[in-house]
Amino acid sequence: MEELNSGSDRNNQMELTQQSLIYGLPDDIALLCLARVPRNYHALLKCVSKRWRDLVCSEEWYSYRQRHNLDETWIYALCRDKSEQVCCYVLNPNSSRRCWKLLDGLPSRSFKRKGMGMEVLGKKVYLLGGCGWCEDATDEVYCYDASMNKWTEAASLSTARCYFACEVLDEKIYAIGGLGSNSSDPHSWDTYDPSINTWICHSDPNIVPEIEDSFVLDGKIYIRCGMSAVTSHVYAVVYEPSSGTWQHADADLVSAWRGPAVVIDGVLYVLDQNSGTRLMMWKKETREWVLFGRLSSLLTRPPCRLVAIGSSIFVVGKGLSTVMFDVGSAGNVEGVMLSSSIPKLVSDHDVISCKCLAI
Repeated sequence: MEELNSGSDRNNQMELTQQSLIYGLPDDIALLCLARVPRNYHALLKCVSKRWRDLVCSEEWYSYRQRHNLDETWIYALCRDKSEQVCCYVLNPNSSRRCWKLLDGLPSRSFKRKGMGMEVLGKKVYLLGGCGWCEDATDEVYCYDASMNKWTEAASLSTARCYFACEVLDEKIYAIGGLGSNSSDPHSWDTYDPSINTWICHSDPNIVPEIEDSFVLDGKIYIRCGMSAVTSHVYAVVYEPSSGTWQHADADLVSAWRGPAVVIDGVLYVLDQNSGTRLMMWKKETREWVLFGRLSSLLTRPPCRLVAIGSSIFVVGKGLSTVMFDVGSAGNVEGVMLSSSIPKLVSDHDVISCKCLAI
């Protein structure tokens, strides 16, 4: 009987060990410990056991790290190389050895497409639409789950699009304007709700197909549709969520919007690349644009894209050359802002879009 009981106890212990995240600890305490492991090591955690892998890939892990301010933000850049092939790179800005790394597994059907949109919602990166020399605009959408490190095909756009704007507002993705197939409405936009995994199409005559840039400010989406060659007037419209309509944007606010834009703590910044590289700031109180500072021409390689993490702006240029500075503590010498930088790649990739994703 003692031998039988001993064998039973061993089986119970083995079963408990297999079921527990960490032997001898309740799962909530184990989660508290494991969730504090830096994101850079999450791939190693997934190799320990199936339970650890499932945990690291779960919504529970994602939401726990967010709730306890443990999430870390990485930057994803969609690029085009010299052979006109699309590729994606990722940067961990908190790493002691900061460098851009190639993200493998990009769907082969997107390699040669142009005019694709890129957006981040939750822990997923979405690649939307696009077209090619022998291919009309497509409605295809691909999704990269950053926790699983895996690309899959996602719900298709309701309208085929290329060269369009992408933004996130109220936990929905907006795909706005752009060029499409002959049957597509050029004055339309799609919204994607992940809770129902569906795109819904809307239409508004104020949207024009040729969209150059976009940003979200004060809970509204702004899109820039080009500039008049005669008057230098910037044509921009703004989406009002309360009415679900697009209206002409404030002329003063968009007057200096002639480059990539980013919003930090409700403040709009624009990178002017026409004569050198200048960062302009919109002052709501006085309703005017002011020069925030200039960036060294030795570090920036236009055309650049902007992305923000906290109060830091990352200026990502040709070849993924990257300049970083904090707008809250940016000093300057003779008007040039002090900054740090990340070396460019060996090849001169063109940067199409940059987005941030936190896990």
